[in-house]
Amino acid sequence: MLKQFKVNPEDSLLVQSEDLGNLVSAIFQKMGVSKEDADLGADVLVSADLRGVDSHGVSNMLRNYVNGYTSGQINPTPDMKIIKESPATANIDSDRGLGIITVPKAMDIAIEKANTVGVGMVTIGNARHLGMASYHAMRALEHDMIGVCMTSCPPSVLPTYGAEPRLGTNPIAMAVPAKNDHPFVFDAATSAVASNKIGIARRLGAKLEPGWLADEFGTPIMETMEVPEKYQLLPVGATRELGSHKGYGLSCIVDILGGVLTGFGYGASPGRPNFGHYVAAYKIDAFTDVDDFKSTMDEWMYMMKNTKPAPGEERVMVAGQPEHEMELIRSKEGIPLHQEVVDWFKDICGELSVEFSLG
Repeated sequence: MLKQFKVNPEDSLLVQSEDLGNLVSAIFQKMGVSKEDADLGADVLVSADLRGVDSHGVSNMLRNYVNGYTSGQINPTPDMKIIKESPATANIDSDRGLGIITVPKAMDIAIEKANTVGVGMVTIGNARHLGMASYHAMRALEHDMIGVCMTSCPPSVLPTYGAEPRLGTNPIAMAVPAKNDHPFVFDAATSAVASNKIGIARRLGAKLEPGWLADEFGTPIMETMEVPEKYQLLPVGATRELGSHKGYGLSCIVDILGGVLTGFGYGASPGRPNFGHYVAAYKIDAFTDVDDFKSTMDEWMYMMKNTKPAPGEERVMVAGQPEHEMELIRSKEGIPLHQEVVDWFKDICGELSVEFSLG
């Protein structure tokens, strides 16, 4: 995580992941969610925090989900239905279910299909936010599969040359197993910065980098800035000269696979609070020997990590490495929660008659 988004130790409380997960699950259950689903949702959120993806962890997302449940935008007991299916594919109506709970179940269907025919792909419509996309992709790893997850989000990002949002942050995640090394896990928004990180920066009073945002009229802000009162998100690349057409194009692909393909619309139509998701699992031994593949992945990642660093840089890393290293640290030392987040927990626990148990 970039320095702008790190919580200062003096402003935070360190909590153990098990305690945090139990409290999150209890809050979900107060929303009418079953214990099994509440535990699953809590695991998704806490896993994000353990891996250092605080933008999609408890601090940023839980309050949004509570608001969604209480307003009726999120269904606590969705009746998920497969509405179209083939041996390798399925399309699911998730009945306004929260994505951090429904998408892992959809990935399990994709994994089952991949076990049978080599590849499984599932689209999920009439859906809600899925949290950290890589959680769902990583679900395939233990099955010796490559996992993919994409999500078509409500509009917040400008297309190249555009002055009004047409696309969501539309992340793409991919998880690939290795033999002895950690998995390769890529997870990134197709916007220059994830929208949730802007909230973190505002909370911490941090400055943002040039090219992350546009002003309210769509002009890219190409200088260091504080979080403006009014802004719009830019695609990866910021400007056409710097390659924004690439981030824009990738975002369009996510809208098509995770939105249009579901039959339930796409990010901008019907817009909030609707999301559309896409997950896929690729069974490695349907393509090549699993052990050989994993050994080659180890070799490939060793090559990448041992690339000579540029002047002033310490090392070259691969996707999933910073998160893996952070998970080792936070599993032992605890997850830092900003004091504002701790105060929110105290307030919501009081409202819901849930025991506050974070120390």
